[in-house]
Amino acid sequence: MKSYKEMQAEIKDLQAKAEKQRQSEIQKAIDDIKQTMSDFGISIDDLSPSKKSRKTGATGSVKPKYRNPATGDTWTGRGKPPRWIAGKDREQYLIG
Repeated sequence: MKSYKEMQAEIKDLQAKAEKQRQSEIQKAIDDIKQTMSDFGISIDDLSPSKKSRKTGATGSVKPKYRNPATGDTWTGRGKPPRWIAGKDREQYLIG
């Protein structure tokens, strides 16, 4: 039968081997993920929660695209245009 010290040495050796194997498997997983992202044209931004929410139809705030200089009212450019911009050249109302 092995002594306590021998068993502890074996445990230490196995832990080192297990960690080396873990690192190898992590690197393979990362390489597979990178390849899949490349194959499908996926970027890190595509993985962010805000992008995901928009893809699933969740509503969020959108920056305004147009501003009425007389009142300061804004419009995102989505949906029905407000009266102050309806039928007018929108170029003059663009924000920055």
